[in-house]
Amino acid sequence: MQYRRFYQPGARYFFTVVTANRKPLLIENINRLRVAFKTCKERYPFEIDAIVVLPDHLHTLWRLPEGDADFSKRWMVIKRQFSSGLPREDTSASKIKKREKGIWQRRFWEHCIRNEDEWRRYMDYIHFNPVKHGYVNNPADWKHSSFAKAVEQGWYAPNVVIKDDFDGIGHE
Repeated sequence: MQYRRFYQPGARYFFTVVTANRKPLLIENINRLRVAFKTCKERYPFEIDAIVVLPDHLHTLWRLPEGDADFSKRWMVIKRQFSSGLPREDTSASKIKKREKGIWQRRFWEHCIRNEDEWRRYMDYIHFNPVKHGYVNNPADWKHSSFAKAVEQGWYAPNVVIKDDFDGIGHE
């Protein structure tokens, strides 16, 4: 099956990436994940506007460089770098044939951001996600998030209340 993606050079994208079988690997391996992102950004630059990492999935909002739309390559690098050194999970013959370790779901969900309002709604969605899943009562209390950075940049007031009004946004 050929999966179709929308590649727009220099665009902003929202992504949801999930571990295989929703295994809670990300927080317990957060430093490994940070290294994977750093390694990828050094090889294939991009900007992270927002990110939240939960035990079994992450959401992030990227800005790609002008003239570059290859977010798939970036996710391949991040997933492989993260998976390197982790034990193989129970996996299928087809995953073994493709050198997959069964750490990640094969695909990821992407959405190209069309305007400033959409960008703001996805920023809110990302930062509210730990509250949505019941990990914390306030986005500022989740340490595996870019919320504090967003406050420093003036994108949020420190005591902002983000409303759970995300119909049609995100993919989990």
